Amino acid sequence: MADVNRGDRPLSPHISIYRPQLTSMTSILTRITGNALLVTALLIVWWFLAAATSPEAFATANGVLTSWFGDLVMVLSLLGIWYHTLAGVRHLIWDTGSMLEIDKAEMLGWICIGGSVVLTILTIIII
Repeated sequence: MADVNRGDRPLSPHISIYRPQLTSMTSILTRITGNALLVTALLIVWWFLAAATSPEAFATANGVLTSWFGDLVMVLSLLGIWYHTLAGVRHLIWDTGSMLEIDKAEMLGWICIGGSVVLTILTIIII
């Protein structure tokens, strides 16, 4: 049976002594962007359903998606798409067993962050 009297030791590294690493933060960001893109997909489905329903419903949905708030959501979604794509490529690289060293893994994290910003700006300029 396990020793119940462990003293005052924490069971896992406590947040006060744990320093988040770039690779852990980018992994969390990948999960956040994936979930946020689901919300964006639901907004786009709402827009399509409203277009198929009635002119009044479409006017409401289109008004939301073309407002400043809708534009902000769509630009952030574009950033999320590019980030999520680049993070997926990073994981494919890691699946081959390449670039798993700490310095190279951090470099890939910065490439994901910087690349998603650059690709978002280029997409906005081109479109």
